Parts: sequence; C-alpha cells; structure tokens
Amino acid sequence: MSSAPSSLSDKVLPFSVDGAIIAAAFLGAVPALVTGGGKIVLEGAAPVTVEAHGGAILAAAGDGTRLVTGGDDGRVMETVADGTSRILAEHKGRWIDRVAVGPDGAVAYSAGKTAYVLSGKGAATGGEPKSFEAPSTVGGLAFAPKGLRLAVAHYGGVSLWFPNAAGAKPELLGWKGSHLGVAFSPDGRFVVTTMQEPALHGWRVVDGAHMRMSGYPSRVKSFAFTADGKWLASSGSGEAILWPFQSKDGPMGKQPTMLAPSPTSRVTVVAPHPKDPVVAVGYEDGMVMMARISDGAEILLRAPTNAAGGDGVSAIAWHPAGGAVVFGTATGKAGRLVF
Repeated sequence: MSSAPSSLSDKVLPFSVDGAIIAAAFLGAVPALVTGGGKIVLEGAAPVTVEAHGGAILAAAGDGTRLVTGGDDGRVMETVADGTSRILAEHKGRWIDRVAVGPDGAVAYSAGKTAYVLSGKGAATGGEPKSFEAPSTVGGLAFAPKGLRLAVAHYGGVSLWFPNAAGAKPELLGWKGSHLGVAFSPDGRFVVTTMQEPALHGWRVVDGAHMRMSGYPSRVKSFAFTADGKWLASSGSGEAILWPFQSKDGPMGKQPTMLAPSPTSRVTVVAPHPKDPVVAVGYEDGMVMMARISDGAEILLRAPTNAAGGDGVSAIAWHPAGGAVVFGTATGKAGRLVF
C-alpha cells in the first residue's frame, strides 16, 4: 500500500458459508450473505440458512430491513431477519436477473427485456406488478430517491419510467453502447451507468447533459454514491476511483480522487459508509480496507490471502447506522466487524 495502514483485522470475526458469496446486506443487526447456489445465510446469534430459491440466485438488494432476491427459478423473494421468506412475484420459465428496492416498500425486478415494479402496497400483498418493455435486455435497475420513478438501463442508454403514470412515455437518456448497472445520486440530480467497456457514463437529469468517466484498466463492476452525494466510488482499477459530484456539472472537467491503492491487486467492491465520508474497499487478492476520503487514511480489515483458485472480495455491506460492516469472498470466506 502507499503507506502502512492501521489495522483492525484482529477485531474482525471470521466465518464462512457454503458457496460463493454474491451479495451481502444487513437486516436490522443481522448480517445476511447471499450465495449463488440459492441460499441466504443469516449470521445472527444462531446462524440460519434460508433456502430462498430452487436454483441459482442471480440478483439481490436490501434496504436494511429486508432482502429481495431474484433467481433462475423465476421467483422474486423477500427475506427478513428472522429467516421468514415469501414470494413477491413468480414468472415460471423466466430468469429474474435484476432487482432493486425503492421508497415506501417498492420493489423492481426484470426478466429479459421487461422491467416490473411492485408498489409498496403491491409488494406487501403480492399484487400485480406494472411493467415496461425496454428496447433490449435490462442491464440494471435503480429507484430515484424520491417518488416512484425507476431508471432502467439497457443497450443505448437509460429509460426513466414513472410506473404510476399510465400512458406516459418513459424519458430516454441516450448514449451508444451497452449499459449495465445504474444508480441515481442521493439528491436525484444525476444518473450514472456502468458500461460493457471500461467506463462509466452519466447524465444530468434536468437537461440530459452527458458525463463520460473513462480511463479504467478494466470494467467497472461495483460503484456507489457516498451518503452525501459528493462522490461516486467505483472499482475497476488498482485503487478506488472517486468522481466528484459536488457541482452542477458533476465530474466534467475534474479529476477523480484515488483511495487505498494496491500495487499488486485490483479493486473488486466499493461500499461507502451510510453516514460518514469513508469507503470500504475489497480487492481481488482478498484484502479489505477502509479509507477516509478527506485524507486517504487507511485501516486494514483483512490482509491479502492470495488463495489458490481466487479468494477475491465479492460483497461488502454496512449496517444502516454504520456501526458494523460485513464482507464476503468468492470462496465463501467472510468477516464481520462491530465498532
């Protein structure tokens, strides 16, 4: 690293689960780890394994109290801290490969080219979802921070859809290429996508002005805004890349900030703290760091493992109040730290 970081690695409680970890979340105080094989492990006082799907889990999203997952069994499932799991929607013969959770209990998911939204009431009752047919396979879903508005990423850009506005045509934010993950800034002013190429693309929502963020050595697979919306943290390089979003023009004409550089490994996961200007960073070699944005100060949570066959960090999640963090790897290794 650039300097010898402080370490809390001896305070981290290590544990493991059966299977590759693809996502992590907190359900209240309970860490939840999602495995690709269809299971959710709730690491509470007494660990509970939930058989959420009859096949692979393809997508997961949590809001601090529930975890919504989509699988190749065509089901959208909701799991809560006590291990209770229920079906929100089912599309037999389809793969549910993108999910998102939104305001007031709303849930979005996609199967192929079709995006669906269950409003809070619909999600609570298992009611009929509203649907939108995208121009191509849906690459990502994200709710706006206020109101029921969904960003649907696809080839050629992002469609902004109001599910409750019957007959209203979604607004297209266009840009050539394949758009995958998508995120709204916390204030709703910007939308950003990951690209199939090693780049991010953004738009200012009010007028569609473009923001291109390139220069990555590999494709960005993890990105998220900080809680205050001032920075967009991203993977895809040997350090966490943070783009500035403080001004009305976002990152245009500005250089990104680099955090927690590694001379030997690339960043796989970034997870901003839910309140403070701190980012948790995971790497291909299994290392996990915390870095403070203001001065780049680093704290080591897990040393590199260099395990044969790959032990890359695949998921990191913060407790909604910020007092704990959990991480997992592609080989099922995990760790939890309570501050």
